[in-house]
Amino acid sequence: MAGHSKWANIKHRKARQDAVRGKAWSKCSRAIIVAAKDGGGDPDMNLSLRYAIDEAKAANMPKDTIEKAIKKGSGELGDGANYEEIRYEGYGPGGVAIIIDCLTDNVNRTAPEMRLLFEKAGGNLAKPGAVSYGFSSKGLFLIEASKVTEEKLMEIAIEAGAEDVVEADGAWEVTTEPADFLTVKSALEKAGIEPDSAQLTMIPANIVVCNAKIGERVLRLLDAIEENDDVQKVYSNADIPDEVMAG
Repeated sequence: MAGHSKWANIKHRKARQDAVRGKAWSKCSRAIIVAAKDGGGDPDMNLSLRYAIDEAKAANMPKDTIEKAIKKGSGELGDGANYEEIRYEGYGPGGVAIIIDCLTDNVNRTAPEMRLLFEKAGGNLAKPGAVSYGFSSKGLFLIEASKVTEEKLMEIAIEAGAEDVVEADGAWEVTTEPADFLTVKSALEKAGIEPDSAQLTMIPANIVVCNAKIGERVLRLLDAIEENDDVQKVYSNADIPDEVMAG
């Protein structure tokens, strides 16, 4: 989620996602399998796998489940399903831009499902690139402001390669280029600063501020998209009111 209430939005969405942890683990497992299949089972030599493992750990996925997924992907447990990476882009209620990254074993199933979700919400799927040109791929850390002073965080993060540190809604937002994400993450960990959220994400250039009515419709669509088993990541430029996010 994006917008001036990014911190509040992320907290609310995390609470929603924690409620469906089993589904989150299944998505993490799929990401690990694909990363290990594409680049091998050693996270030190395979950045995509390292990202996937970090996300699985953040979702409190058990270590043995992570290891099993790595073995599955690297072929130690026989061939698993063949997943294809595919991105869908579209517009939701109020003209909100939405990007969906999927790992699917059947594009002929996933594409119509995505189209139907958008149409039911009064939106529509767009052509590849129609939405994503308005987003930038970035590393993003959110750290509760009470955990560290701005001066200390600036010193650690910028020295490690971060682009910017800004304060918003009682939290520090640290942005990085994707290539610098792990270096900054490691620097924060060494300094004993635990981010409340650390992710590679898509940050929109422009925000669509939603009123409560549009916000509810957008949130319903985002929830429906995230519930689809093939969906890994969902990004949007919606700024949804806090009371709707908390509802």
